[in-house]
Amino acid sequence: MAFTLPPLPYPADALEPHIDKMTMEIHHDRHHKAYVDNLNKALESASDLQNKSIEDILRGIKSVPANIQTVVRNNGGGHANHTLFWEIMGPKAGGAPSGDLAQAINSSFGGFDQFKAKIKENALGQFGSGWSWLVIGGDGKLQAVKTANQDSPYMDGQTPILGIDVWEHAYYLKYQNKRPDYVDAWWNVVNWNAVAQRFAKGKK
Repeated sequence: MAFTLPPLPYPADALEPHIDKMTMEIHHDRHHKAYVDNLNKALESASDLQNKSIEDILRGIKSVPANIQTVVRNNGGGHANHTLFWEIMGPKAGGAPSGDLAQAINSSFGGFDQFKAKIKENALGQFGSGWSWLVIGGDGKLQAVKTANQDSPYMDGQTPILGIDVWEHAYYLKYQNKRPDYVDAWWNVVNWNAVAQRFAKGKK
């Protein structure tokens, strides 16, 4: 099997009260697992892709064989997106970034509050399912973007370093249709050290 479901980096109840245990269990154990299983099944007919990282597969999505491209796009994107999502959250997190990441956010958005407002604007403005991202663009600068469904910024030549899942399954058990409340609460579980590590790696 080319890809495996990564374990959560913390217990399923570690993000409460902001994200509830049942949502985390269903989201990780069922949704993310399905993306991995479907991706592996699709890649059975493309052995040359099985040795590539998911990031490289998504960067080259247009060269994936046409008969499996949509499946790989959806499920490979789902796998990559969720792997990042679990890693950039954590218990006893929140607050604000520091160091180089904070300086870059201030430079790109005019301040941390303005950055948060843009991420929220994209999260609420994404019609239906999708993601709101902080990415390193092709020019090396930070950008706030949104993608539909499980599309990944890697497909557009960008490097995601922070992302919030706004599919309904990410928040509906606790927040129902109140996506703004979910987005506001989510900032309390962002692990800025993990985001900073992705930023440093992505700049190289």
